[in-house]
Amino acid sequence: MSIVTPRVALAFRLALRELRGGIAGFYIFLACIALGTGAIAAVNSVSQSITDTIASQGQELLAGDVRFELNNREATPEEMGFLEGLGTISVSTGLRSMARKPDGSDQALVEVKAVDDAYPLYGAFKAEPDYPLAALLSGQGGTYGAVAAPLLLDRLGLAVGDELLLGNVKLSITGTVKTEPDALSEGFGFAPRLLVSRRALEASGLIQTGSLVEHAYKIRLEDKGAMSGIQARAAKEFPSAGWAVRTSDRAAPSLTENITRFSQFLTLVGLTALIVGGVGVANAVRAFLDSKRTTIATFKCLGAPAQVVVLIYLFQIAIIALGGILIGLVIGALSPIFAAQFLAQFLPVSTTPTLYPGALLLATLFGILTTLAFAILPLGHAREVPATALFREQGFEARHLPSWPYILLAALFMAALAGLAVLTAYDRFIAVVFVGAIVFAFVVLRLVAAAIAWLARRSPRVNSPALRLAIGNIHRPGALTPSVVLSLGLGLALLVTLTLIDGNLRQQLTGRMNEGAPNFFFVDIQSAEVDAFRDLVQAQAPKGKLMEVPMLRGRIVAFNGEDVSKMTVPAAGRWVLNGDRGITYADTLPENATLTEGSWWDKDYSGEPLVSFSSEEAHELGLKIGDKVTVNVLGRNITAKIANLRRVQWESLSINFVMVFSPNTFRGAPHAWLATLTDPSSTPAEDAAILKSVTNTYPTITSVRVKDAIDIVNQLVAQLATAIRAAASVALIASILVLAGALAAGNRARTHDAVVLKTLGATRAMLIRAFSYEYLILGLATAIFALMAGGVAAWFIVARIMRLPSTFLPDVAGLTLVTALVLTVGIGLIGTWRILGQKAAPVLREL
Repeated sequence: MSIVTPRVALAFRLALRELRGGIAGFYIFLACIALGTGAIAAVNSVSQSITDTIASQGQELLAGDVRFELNNREATPEEMGFLEGLGTISVSTGLRSMARKPDGSDQALVEVKAVDDAYPLYGAFKAEPDYPLAALLSGQGGTYGAVAAPLLLDRLGLAVGDELLLGNVKLSITGTVKTEPDALSEGFGFAPRLLVSRRALEASGLIQTGSLVEHAYKIRLEDKGAMSGIQARAAKEFPSAGWAVRTSDRAAPSLTENITRFSQFLTLVGLTALIVGGVGVANAVRAFLDSKRTTIATFKCLGAPAQVVVLIYLFQIAIIALGGILIGLVIGALSPIFAAQFLAQFLPVSTTPTLYPGALLLATLFGILTTLAFAILPLGHAREVPATALFREQGFEARHLPSWPYILLAALFMAALAGLAVLTAYDRFIAVVFVGAIVFAFVVLRLVAAAIAWLARRSPRVNSPALRLAIGNIHRPGALTPSVVLSLGLGLALLVTLTLIDGNLRQQLTGRMNEGAPNFFFVDIQSAEVDAFRDLVQAQAPKGKLMEVPMLRGRIVAFNGEDVSKMTVPAAGRWVLNGDRGITYADTLPENATLTEGSWWDKDYSGEPLVSFSSEEAHELGLKIGDKVTVNVLGRNITAKIANLRRVQWESLSINFVMVFSPNTFRGAPHAWLATLTDPSSTPAEDAAILKSVTNTYPTITSVRVKDAIDIVNQLVAQLATAIRAAASVALIASILVLAGALAAGNRARTHDAVVLKTLGATRAMLIRAFSYEYLILGLATAIFALMAGGVAAWFIVARIMRLPSTFLPDVAGLTLVTALVLTVGIGLIGTWRILGQKAAPVLREL
């Protein structure tokens, strides 16, 4: 101990003394660590800012302490008595419908929300003009007030003070929505908001038998401590109610989960950038230590043990790495402040400057582990520098692995890095797959580099001296091939993968889905209106195909008698259990489905209730033929046996259901009808005429133009893709930095090569051509690998996970090739230009 401590102190003093000369050669190292650490710190800080705000503003976001939600029915007197006993209650009703101009010239789909005088129990609703909500929604002379989203007024060309029709009621637009406190907890809406009073909704006639309506009962509890036991108490007293219960500590669970998932994805992208940067760390450390050969040799000649030499440079690397990490942490700490400027209109983000120590600590750990994992092996090589290097600046020792302790330490730090990525992930399976993919990619890239060198070594002799020199440079000892392929290959492959996924999704939304999708969905068709509605549509679109099915809403509550809320359900099938599902009954197999197992029931079947389940979702939920499914419909629990499984073509956007029941299951149950109209030959003007005719004739029927819905989804996908590409660009920037570092690390050897070749008669033009050919070959080979690896990864995600058709996009291939060639040739020649001007005498003197 007495010997070790002075050595460590001496090594630290010598490290600080050397750093006085500056950090030349470490700028790329610094940038790589700062970029990766900053990306991870920023993503997690912003994510935590949003989730913390959701948690702290739960009452405002829910507009209550607890929310009970019922679909297609109102609470019974007994249920209402139970709810009123909990505290102050506010009731709101939500549905989609068509709002239209009084003259019938135009109409638009709206998200109707009808509220009572108690709304909101928490938070504040703000409108323009800033009058009390009750005054804005009050009625006079058969006309009720309404507050609309500005988007609705833009679509219909209306202004405050104009009138609007909703169902059978006339509305006067008294203001526009500025702030709706519980908008996020209501979920995503495809249409602009229209806020009315519950009295106006009752007068509209929109709520009829089987209408798709959501009733929300929001409560301000008298006893806040009772919140934790409310769900259990409600389930015990009303086991068949079928309501969804949400408390203010989980005001927007889907939003929180999606933000957490997305932040995990971006964290992994940031970690990719950090790991790619780790290659830059290794290159920078190797180049730096190579430039310190004479210094290391001097230390050894003066009697310094090898451990002291390693410690001197380990301290220097650690100090510089901490500087890069500190820069990244500053970026991460400031990110929530800047993000709030852009996200405040969409998400609850705190504008108060706040530090998130957990996010910053996580980024710090990733930065430290990455530095150590990639710097240990070059340090092990530095330990082996002989004292004779003092008399020759350029070393010609054969490259070999350092001693086993350094290999073991590097492996341990790599394992710690992988373990941290998995342990801190929201979905550990995805994190394990990510770690495996990174390891696999590194191995494959090394094999690709070895294959390129092998092909270059065995290539036939060419007549061009420049091309022959380029090919020789690719496979010679100390060649740039492994560094260039490794640094650029991973970033390009990631970019290709994300671009192909984005391109396929856009192609699916704007191409294939649009071509086969119906023109319209018609919802809430009453049984008494079906025949007349059919005649109207067929008269308007004689060439169109009209499909009609009965429709109810139901919530799955149990599988084989086991409560689904207490089951561990795989993430892929969890969406089936989230909220109410559309369900139907049929005596024959739907025409857009095919049976995969079991058989369909007879037309006159009258036995126990049966259900046909979508095969993909059944397998994800672990269901099989003969299992029992319990569904709550209109407050009643109905249990049916799975009679068959069928393949559903969800991408067709036609009428599809997870569950189709035998007709006897819902005999006598009140329900509405759902219809689609498909007419590929219809023009936009003809579509507008159909929409106008149906809306004016049947104001309570909701008409959804599918193309409009696809456009909205396409916009969302575009925004999401922009965020993903921005994150992926961080990895590409790291790749560019690493590529520059790899080329800079090889400049020392290149300088000697250029000087010797010029001494032997090579011209500058010939050397430029030789280096250009070398970088061109390496860039082309790397681009081909990125296209193959990215193409396979994108195909797997699109075809196997998303279950969509996957195609290779030539424009992506072209962009990848151009990017790779521009980067390798451009950065290579920029670095090489200085080498070609090197005077020969000083270099030859050191050989």
